[in-house]
Amino acid sequence: MTLDLDPDRRLALAYASAAARPALEALWRLDVTFASVLATGRDRMVGRIRLAWWSEALERLDREASPPELVLRALQAHVLPAGIAGAELAAMAEGWEILLAEEPLDAGALGNYAAGRGGALFALSSRLLGDSRRTVDRAGASWALVDLARHSSNADEARLALEEAARLADDALWPRRLRPLGMLSVLTLRDLRRGAGSWESPGSPGRMLRMLRHRLTGT
Repeated sequence: MTLDLDPDRRLALAYASAAARPALEALWRLDVTFASVLATGRDRMVGRIRLAWWSEALERLDREASPPELVLRALQAHVLPAGIAGAELAAMAEGWEILLAEEPLDAGALGNYAAGRGGALFALSSRLLGDSRRTVDRAGASWALVDLARHSSNADEARLALEEAARLADDALWPRRLRPLGMLSVLTLRDLRRGAGSWESPGSPGRMLRMLRHRLTGT
């Protein structure tokens, strides 16, 4: 079964160029797949085993044909031909694995998670969108931290994640090719302004309007 993207990411994806869209979708679905590994209560041992399987399977894409798994097949068909190696995709699992640590997450651990997940995801996405001149790692890290806070049941962890996200938040002008990423970044800023007590649902009208305004203006 292929996991679907949330409405926010589906709208951002719709505004990527037609040439880049299949690869970008495959990459973003990998991120959703990693999230699903941790979505069932963070059973640490099971989570580590599943992440290790994905990491090894992604690295093997550089050497052999994909097994009959839809996410892996899409990555091999669309992302690897764009010059991104399976080993680069596998490295993203390391960011997710930080969330399976035994000890409470401190600022350093959250920073490593954010860089390994969101920073890498945005950097790889910018390459697929054909414009890697602008540094997008900080925006991606901030996005990942807000996403963690939105889904965390640990109030202290969510608070610290939002503090780190605010420190990294990026409100700079986004070039046209990268505006699918900018559309996600402006939602990061929107969530930070609203705070944890008033999360909006993905795909809510206010979020969609904000994303479309960014797509048109770059701000």
